[in-house]
Amino acid sequence: MKKATVPVLKDLVLLGGGHSHIAVLKRFGMRPIPGVRLTLICRDTHAPYSGMLPGLIAGHYGFDDAHIDLGPLARFAGAQFFHDEAIGLDTANRRVLCRDRPPVAYDLLSINIGATPNTAQVPGAAEHAVAVKPIDRFVAHWHDLAARVLGRKDAVRIGVVGAGAGGVELLLSVRHRLGQLLAQAGRSGADPEFHLITESDEILPTHNRLVRRKFTRILSERGVQVHTGHRVARVDAGRLRCQDGSDIALDEILWVTMAGAAPWLAETALALDDAGFIRVADTLRSVSHPDVFAAGDVASVVNHPREKAGVFAVRQGPPLARNLRRVLLGKEPKPFTPQRKYLSLIGTGEKYAVASRANWSVEGRWVWFWKEWIDRRFMRKFNELPEMEEEEETGIARGLADEKVIKEISNIAMRCGGCGAKVGANVLERALGRLSPVKRDDVLIGLHQPDDAAVVEVPDGKVMVHTVDFFRSFVDDAYVFGQVAANHALGDIFAMGAEPQSALAIATVPYGVEAKVEEELSQMMAGALKVLDGANTALVGGHTSEGAELALGFSINGLADRDRIMRKGGMTPGDRLILTKALGTGTLFAADMRLKAKGRWIEGALRSMLQSNEDGARCLFASGASACTDVTGFGLLGHLVEMIRASGVDVALELSSLPILDGALETMISGIFSSLQPENVRLRRAIRDIEGASAHPLYPLIFDPQTAGGLLASVPAANAAACVGELKRLGYEHATIIGEVAAETDALEPVTLIA
Repeated sequence: MKKATVPVLKDLVLLGGGHSHIAVLKRFGMRPIPGVRLTLICRDTHAPYSGMLPGLIAGHYGFDDAHIDLGPLARFAGAQFFHDEAIGLDTANRRVLCRDRPPVAYDLLSINIGATPNTAQVPGAAEHAVAVKPIDRFVAHWHDLAARVLGRKDAVRIGVVGAGAGGVELLLSVRHRLGQLLAQAGRSGADPEFHLITESDEILPTHNRLVRRKFTRILSERGVQVHTGHRVARVDAGRLRCQDGSDIALDEILWVTMAGAAPWLAETALALDDAGFIRVADTLRSVSHPDVFAAGDVASVVNHPREKAGVFAVRQGPPLARNLRRVLLGKEPKPFTPQRKYLSLIGTGEKYAVASRANWSVEGRWVWFWKEWIDRRFMRKFNELPEMEEEEETGIARGLADEKVIKEISNIAMRCGGCGAKVGANVLERALGRLSPVKRDDVLIGLHQPDDAAVVEVPDGKVMVHTVDFFRSFVDDAYVFGQVAANHALGDIFAMGAEPQSALAIATVPYGVEAKVEEELSQMMAGALKVLDGANTALVGGHTSEGAELALGFSINGLADRDRIMRKGGMTPGDRLILTKALGTGTLFAADMRLKAKGRWIEGALRSMLQSNEDGARCLFASGASACTDVTGFGLLGHLVEMIRASGVDVALELSSLPILDGALETMISGIFSSLQPENVRLRRAIRDIEGASAHPLYPLIFDPQTAGGLLASVPAANAAACVGELKRLGYEHATIIGEVAAETDALEPVTLIA
């Protein structure tokens, strides 16, 4: 995708990754609006498709079949993807309040967060029942439930509360899959006992009598006990207590009754209906706040009330995208009328389904395959993304900007170099004013003093350790990028056995209007400060300028005892090589740029990048490490060769022992590598290939450049196993021994590769 040169004028924030918003992302990716920055806030990287959830539970689909990967979709749309959860909304200042990050500013907001379980309305339900909504969290609960059932010797009693289409289909899917799993375990005689409970006088109350009759027969044939007219008054451990005084003994309870609205919505100024859902007009626009739209289960269309069903969220996607576009361009949104009648294809667990529409119904295996064809076609629209078109950067001011903003755009086009490229004083003051760096007694003059430079004190007996790192952003989330950049810079200090003391920031923010520059700088520095404060490192100043891309670096000062500085030289023959983190960030983010990386792969890589090396360094030094470095841009081999040359030794490296991030092997096999990989590969002349080790699938991994990578250290053989055990206890799950140090030979290849 061509990078837009038009400055950001408006922020469109999509809150939630529901069915409506995936359509918005796709459409904005196909036809972006220059000057509009799109941001997706969602707590999960994969959005489950409700239509395929029963098939996933029944074992007919894998995880990726039934989920839309939001990572590539967001990148296709040119959207920032903030992996977080909303906990509130400041409508007066137009900010989304998030659980684990600073508030996110918006000019236009769309909410598609679905519904939340209403277990709070029934005493004991939250503690003793598993809610099916939100469905993205139910998948993990389902695996736990299946494990519990398989772990018991006796037959398990399973109840589903709620006999709508969702409850009936889920029960039959669970029954089918558990029957398969028990048979595979040789326990076909231990079939669970199933109960369907509803306060209604009949099952599937919103469907016609033909459908109800068919499922009454199907449930009876499968031995399901149906309890109609049973309103649950209380849930105890292992028991439902009903309003009519009856009890139903159950070991597992699934809650599929009508879900409610997110509780935090009640604390906002938005107009809500009696159930707490957002009241919207026919345009899907809030009736109280014209800068807020809502769709899917969270929305209550005032003039067209409908049941909470996925089909309506899917159908609302195109008109929502159209109206968001119209409002951003200064036009009035158009009304949308949802259909009253719709087709439901309800599975029975096996590959068999019942079709329901109005007063018509059919059933059969062919209905299942019809349903599967429809569902897979829908999923392909969002998981198989087309090549992206370049943006047309014309007519940007029309509808997006007022006269003041247009004037700012003209000024942006004539930005100066040198000191004229600095971020304006007012913007900088406001952005930095939000920051409260950690206070240290040895920082005499710091960030919030007006002096020309910071002043720090070096305690007696200590020496100053200096390092600097700087790189442009590789993620769209400035807050996360700030954390990674700070963590990366601190790695050199920890690798030297030093304690970080102070940091100077070097930041570049893209050209833009004042408010947008200030917001991006604030988000980035808030992320950086979270990491610096966690390492007791005082941010004492820095330099900011405007440029083409977001970039950040730090000059870090650290303190160390003169006789305890850890260096790259010092490896001793017989030592074991320990690596604390998995490899693969280079190939994964190269794949991400090409829309070839799954969202969960990138999420895992970012978790690794955000893990500090501080505890790992302390553990290695306590284990008697003789040499240490952090693995970054030159890759594992590049940094290892530096240690070898400084120590005068040889090394045997076991390729099969290398820890690898999830997805990195797949991207390497696909031939996707970082742009720095070819430069790093030139070091292959230092390798002695034993028995064709260069043909090993992990061979390219030793050249992969890392960002905020782990520590590589040599540890005495007697301490190595215990050291790895302690590293794992500290949270370095991929820590492992990857090789051994040997005496230097006259060979030109000091690194022996062992497959």
